[in-house]
Amino acid sequence: MAAIEQRVMSSPKIGAKIGGGGGGSSKPEPEPEAPAKKSKKKLLIIVVAVVVVLAAAAAWYLLMGPGKASGAEGAAPAPEPTPEAGVVLPVDPISINLADGHYLRIGLGLQLTADVGEETPDTSVALDLAISLFSGRTVAEVSDPAQRDALKAELAHQLSEAYEGEVMDVYLTNYVTQ
Repeated sequence: MAAIEQRVMSSPKIGAKIGGGGGGSSKPEPEPEAPAKKSKKKLLIIVVAVVVVLAAAAAWYLLMGPGKASGAEGAAPAPEPTPEAGVVLPVDPISINLADGHYLRIGLGLQLTADVGEETPDTSVALDLAISLFSGRTVAEVSDPAQRDALKAELAHQLSEAYEGEVMDVYLTNYVTQ
């Protein structure tokens, strides 16, 4: 008969590494070096790349940006043509509450553009904007000529936007404070 070979295997000791493959040496394996140098290098490369991209974008914008790419170097944009004046639409005077119990009686005239046509715009929008702009102000604010002109210019701007270019100016036809 043939000889039978038997091998006895013992279980690993408590706390020992399984599958260490080192033949049971008690020396701990050296841990691999932390990749701190590699991560710093990668971070530096990423930061440099972002800076280069931003610099290239800024250079493109300054050299070839909006309006320059079409070859219109030095050409100023064409100014919008001034609209032709149409009729003046009167707005009935209203009383607006000011600060400290005072009021302002204001009447408006809306200078319409010539392209408005036969249909007159609704004046309630103009009254609402005037009330919002003037109400709550002091008598001194609305009585000062410079401040009054600034308020009138602001109202004209708001009316131009609200009426989408149909109103080109506003006139104060009645302006009384008490």
